[in-house]
Amino acid sequence: MTHNTVHNIIQVDSLIHARWIIPVNANRDILDHHSLALQGDNIIDILPTTDAKHRYQATHVHDLSHHALIPGFINAHGHAAMSLFRGLADDLPLLDWLNHHIWPAESRWVSEDFVHDGTQLAIAEMIRCGTTTFSDNYFYPEASAAAAVNAGMRVQIVFPILDFPTNWGKSAEDYIEKGLATHKLYQNQPLVRVGFGPHAPYTVSDEPLQTIATLAEQLDLPIQMHIHESADEINQAMEKEGRRPIRRLEEIGFLSPRLQCVHMTQMTDADYLPITQNGCHVVHCPESNLKLASGFMPLDRMQQEGINVALGTDGCASNNDLDMLGEMRTAALLAKAVSQKATALSAHDALASATINGARAMGIDEQVGSLENGKRADIAAFSLDELENYPLYHSVSQLVYTATRHQATHVWVNGRLLMDDRRLTTLDEPDLINNACQWQKKITESA
Repeated sequence: MTHNTVHNIIQVDSLIHARWIIPVNANRDILDHHSLALQGDNIIDILPTTDAKHRYQATHVHDLSHHALIPGFINAHGHAAMSLFRGLADDLPLLDWLNHHIWPAESRWVSEDFVHDGTQLAIAEMIRCGTTTFSDNYFYPEASAAAAVNAGMRVQIVFPILDFPTNWGKSAEDYIEKGLATHKLYQNQPLVRVGFGPHAPYTVSDEPLQTIATLAEQLDLPIQMHIHESADEINQAMEKEGRRPIRRLEEIGFLSPRLQCVHMTQMTDADYLPITQNGCHVVHCPESNLKLASGFMPLDRMQQEGINVALGTDGCASNNDLDMLGEMRTAALLAKAVSQKATALSAHDALASATINGARAMGIDEQVGSLENGKRADIAAFSLDELENYPLYHSVSQLVYTATRHQATHVWVNGRLLMDDRRLTTLDEPDLINNACQWQKKITESA
């Protein structure tokens, strides 16, 4: 019997024993004293720890007896390289911030090197917050993709498209051509998915938007766009053409299940129907919206309408951090205040918005976004063993309402350990800090 038991033990790459596993599955399970077995890129088993120790032998064993394992956060909207503009132009309204500060700074500084270095800095910060997938909308997308692949991070690259020239392109057609070249370069890279990132309704005209919609359908690619971000945007659209931007996008055939609508703070009753009828997703960036005084995305109403709402931080120039744990808490509290309902966005629903909902918006929910057998091993571990977490009645509640980002201890992407007990394994932290200081010096001296 002893011989047979030993013979039947299965060898795996990694075993992670945890106090709690929160899979963010359809049943909203919380699994006490359970373990994950990882083989290659995938989760192959989730089972009680006592059974796991008898069934599996692993090359790497992690005993996380005070930790909650969750699917890694999915930061569904951001501009990673803008981490190098962190704190450059604070406390300003959106259009002033863009027109007089951010766009001039980008014109002066954005280059392939800037994007690579800024994206690396952002990736390191996101890993240290428990994020495993991020969406990036910025210039020189090949540099962003290369930084992500080198760090082992999963990314949705949505390349920017505008009617006017920037450092990276001359026209909408030029942006699309360059972006499709990036898609071709990375289409067989499992960590990278490339899509279209038209900036906003007020910066992209009808013809390129219709081209984007057609190409996205043909190539099976996502689209992400800032829509209904501020009252000024709506007012300008009404003055210019007498219709709200979401109505215009519907009338030109731009809305579809491929579309990720970012911000959506300016909503009327009539604005929900085009979103629901066309199966669009919404990406909520509460802290950026608050900081730019752009308004409140009505999350509770979105949920009542059956709209999939994901969560994003936006870029460091308008939020100042890439902390999805903090973003999740802000989203939960803000949803309650805006709807005047304490039941709006429960702790578990907030966690879903930061994980599986983002995967669904990106069209990768069969691969990531929850901890389930056969899915990719994209995992974050949070220690819930600090004084501020006690007494601990409910692990999900403590994660959302009391935990902080420094309690993220381990992160895996595609089965690869990117952070081991707070130590980055694929990026050099002192080098990143030194590099950021060099950029700060250059930008400051030129001001």
